[in-house]
Amino acid sequence: MNQHDRIPGRSSADNHAGDSQVADLSTVQLVERLTTQVSTLVRTEIDAGLAEVKSKGSRLGLGVGISGAGALLLFLGLATAIATAVLGLATVLSAWLAALIVTVVVLAIGGILAAVGASRAKKALPPVPADTAARVSDDISAVKEGIR
Repeated sequence: MNQHDRIPGRSSADNHAGDSQVADLSTVQLVERLTTQVSTLVRTEIDAGLAEVKSKGSRLGLGVGISGAGALLLFLGLATAIATAVLGLATVLSAWLAALIVTVVVLAIGGILAAVGASRAKKALPPVPADTAARVSDDISAVKEGIR
């Protein structure tokens, strides 16, 4: 498939059959034709990019929702485990000291996890419509090649 085949409403046969007709067109007609084709191409690429971003956003939203429900259950289970640790340690130490020791350990683990998570989040790439960006780059290259 060449670059002309991607123009909506135009087949390869239309483009090749129209090559002889292009020579008969005036400069103004050629510029009008180019303007129409470029605006159609730009609109098509923008629509494709928006569709790609919407699709990725929908999948992301569903994944975040399911992960959120799982995270809530993990949180409740962890809270129960922490209470169990305090009660278990309270059989050996005073209740307040057992609660303090468990609190310090939980805060230390939470701080480490938060630092690691923040570091990973900084390295994450922003969501971009990569397929559309690649097609636009191809379009620009084809236009540059056509100008030569």
